Amino acid sequence: NIYNAYIQIRLGENPGFYEDRRSFFKKPLINIASENMSFADIEHGILRRAQCELLLGYFRNPFVAKYKKKLKPKKLDYRIHFALNCGAKSCPPVAIYHADDLDRQLDASAKLFLSKFSSYDEQNNEITTTPLFSWFRGDFKGKRGVKRILEKYEIIPNRKVKLKFDNYDWTLALDNYIEI
Repeated sequence: NIYNAYIQIRLGENPGFYEDRRSFFKKPLINIASENMSFADIEHGILRRAQCELLLGYFRNPFVAKYKKKLKPKKLDYRIHFALNCGAKSCPPVAIYHADDLDRQLDASAKLFLSKFSSYDEQNNEITTTPLFSWFRGDFKGKRGVKRILEKYEIIPNRKVKLKFDNYDWTLALDNYIEI
């Protein structure tokens, strides 16, 4: 909730930040637990359990600050990728997540996002889906895991499909909210 809220606030205050996204996401703009953090710190250092930003999510960052270790969840939950909104048109919508209903809400967000950003071509038995699956494929347990997830959310009929990744639309699109 903090990540999504501050993305909306910071980019709403200054949409020009988005012109240099790399710098924007790495700039420490949020103070949490007496630590100045960037959006990258929250996403990759905490929510993704210190997974490296690069390297497709297959490797952990061995140089993680103590405070990030304390704040990270017990296990990596791939559904976080369908709940974080970076301000782009291809991002999931912003929702308010509640601890007592988090599992259901993350499933609902995943299903909604994947339904919107996936297209199954029955004739060619091919799925075109979000590049998030490619960028963070380690978080999803590789291509087999991606297919398992797409099948779980009834986006594909079975796992014997060809997998393609669509382009990401980085056009700034704030005020993309949903109630789940």
